[in-house]
Amino acid sequence: MATPSPAKSMGDPGITPLSPTHILKDSEENEPTRHPYVVVVAIDFGTTSSGYAYAFTNEPEFIYTMRRWEGGDPGVYNQKTPTTILLTPDRKFHSFGYAARDFYHDLDPTESKQWLYLEKFKMKLHTTANLSIGTDLDAANGKKVKALDIFAYALAFFKEQALKELSDQTGSDFDNADVRWVITVPAIWKMPAKQFMREASYKAGLASRENPDQIIIALEPEAASIYCRKLRLHQMVDLGNQAALNGYSPAENVGMGMTQGDRYVVVDCGGGTVDLTVHQICMPEGHLKELYKASGGPYGSIGIDYEFEKLLCKIFGQDFIDQFKIKRPAAWVDLMIAFESRKRAATPDRSNPLNINLPFSFIDYYKKFRGHSVEHALRKSNVEFVKWSSQGMLRMNPDAMNALFKPTIDHIIQHLTELFDSPEVTDIKFLFLVGGFAESPLLQQAVQKMLQGRSRIIIPNDVGLTILKGAVLFGLDPSVIKVRRSPLTYGVGVLNRFVEGKHPPEKMLVKEGTQWCTDVFDTFISADQSVALGETVKRSYTPAKPSQQVIVIHVYCSEKESVSFITDPGVRKCGTLKLDVSGTESTAARREIQTLMQFGDTEIRAMALDVATSRSVKASIDFLNQ
Repeated sequence: MATPSPAKSMGDPGITPLSPTHILKDSEENEPTRHPYVVVVAIDFGTTSSGYAYAFTNEPEFIYTMRRWEGGDPGVYNQKTPTTILLTPDRKFHSFGYAARDFYHDLDPTESKQWLYLEKFKMKLHTTANLSIGTDLDAANGKKVKALDIFAYALAFFKEQALKELSDQTGSDFDNADVRWVITVPAIWKMPAKQFMREASYKAGLASRENPDQIIIALEPEAASIYCRKLRLHQMVDLGNQAALNGYSPAENVGMGMTQGDRYVVVDCGGGTVDLTVHQICMPEGHLKELYKASGGPYGSIGIDYEFEKLLCKIFGQDFIDQFKIKRPAAWVDLMIAFESRKRAATPDRSNPLNINLPFSFIDYYKKFRGHSVEHALRKSNVEFVKWSSQGMLRMNPDAMNALFKPTIDHIIQHLTELFDSPEVTDIKFLFLVGGFAESPLLQQAVQKMLQGRSRIIIPNDVGLTILKGAVLFGLDPSVIKVRRSPLTYGVGVLNRFVEGKHPPEKMLVKEGTQWCTDVFDTFISADQSVALGETVKRSYTPAKPSQQVIVIHVYCSEKESVSFITDPGVRKCGTLKLDVSGTESTAARREIQTLMQFGDTEIRAMALDVATSRSVKASIDFLNQ
């Protein structure tokens, strides 16, 4: 049975551990509520690294992070594993993470060309304009694979690992039906990408379509926010007074420093994206309210890798680098691993150069390709600050390394500046820097410089696991975030009575003697509008013919807050609402189907009812161009 959270009575903004997540039916109203799952497992599927964590619903205060992984890189200590996947030449799943990377690396070059190796593929869901179930990804050898298969293989791998660990821990075979799965995605992702993750989760066997509530989509910065407000002082670094930190009593927490109405910003700096969320704490329960729609962009740390690649192209020629990546894919991976560990050594005040090992096959292949040495290319290229060292390394002056960070950090700072300049974002008490990229001293310094003491900058100690732990807390109580802001304006096209002077004459349609205006945008919700959890938008629709089996309604969206017509600039068709009215035929002259849409959750949901018969109608809302 659920007990009230001890935190509540102490006035700490605690999370009530065991709140029911399903809507109660009348018959259940008087029964004590139990959590329908034994354990919550969160999977943080990142651009560069991934992992899982879990908590049992009867001990929500204990969060376990996944077992240590085999493999690992010099200079990179992490509980997570690289988001890399390897398929056999006949496209079957082979391995994931370090195991995939190491196996691929040890293959003979002629053989490795047949295997399909993928990394940093998550960004494709953000950058593909018309994402669909059929979207492709490119493997390292240039071959195309279905994105849905790759995401499903990766999620199935984590499902298997987590269930194995849970079985070992409980001493018996753990049943998937007892697990609530939480999948994290960037808050700035549009609905198609979120739905894509859900489809991949079904395909991976995390849950069946008939039981969609077994999977929750969590927004990464929201998860980080839920975790951050429970931090104690010994679990974080305050950039403003790093030295003084140890002087505090470890029992104090930021949460205690956070009181009713406090506002804070979470900046989630990951491998692919940077996501910004603004939250306010609402007492007495410590629920969270979003003050500004999620914002950010593709400014993650892989931007630095691209700058390094551009630098290599400048020195050795784009034609060579393109060829080398295809012909020696494993050596290219090696080179990027070597760069990764040096990238982590970049600091604002470093004076000694950074050495990057060039794989032997790079030096060898370059000589064959160009007819002269790598050393010659460096001398000839006029690229300042990058030299050749006699030990076979690229020697980068710290300024050269810092220059690779600049475009990405500039984007983040520009975005933060715009956020802090918007009228809704005032009196921000804390700024939490989370995600793997938050560990970068160059980024930390830039954020400090930009804020100039306006907010306290807090970095959790286990900064790379913040999202993972917060996602577990979110799975235990998804109702903790009570108010969100809609990222877009959503609506449908309708016919309204034509009004002279108000409606443009070219939109007039005469039907049975009545003048109608076509293409009118009926707004369900506006961009940046506050919407409470569970709040619904109601509309009624009527089948055109009594015999109609399915009603299909096109859903339109726009970034603008006010839209008049579906033909306005910036308005695009983004989904379809399907109402399956078969089997609900009635004698009523005009059937009315009442549709309820919810916009306050991390995903948009729809439900429908046949008003005459009070029977529920199967409703679905689809954002993937299937």
